[in-house]
Amino acid sequence: MSPVNLLPGAISEILASVAETGILTLADRYGLMAAALDESLDEEDRSSLNRLLRAVLKGRVRVVEQLSIAA
Repeated sequence: MSPVNLLPGAISEILASVAETGILTLADRYGLMAAALDESLDEEDRSSLNRLLRAVLKGRVRVVEQLSIAA
């Protein structure tokens, strides 16, 4: 299995985008998957990831099948 590499600052970029739009895209979900699989993720990023996932579960963030919200 090949390692999944998270881009630096990816979680904060996803959080900023979701906070602005209220939408979690397909590309965002792939980024979150990479983050969840990253064993070297620091505690702050892991907490941010968990908060975002809780917001999705509570319906505060809408999940869409689009790759990006840029039109």
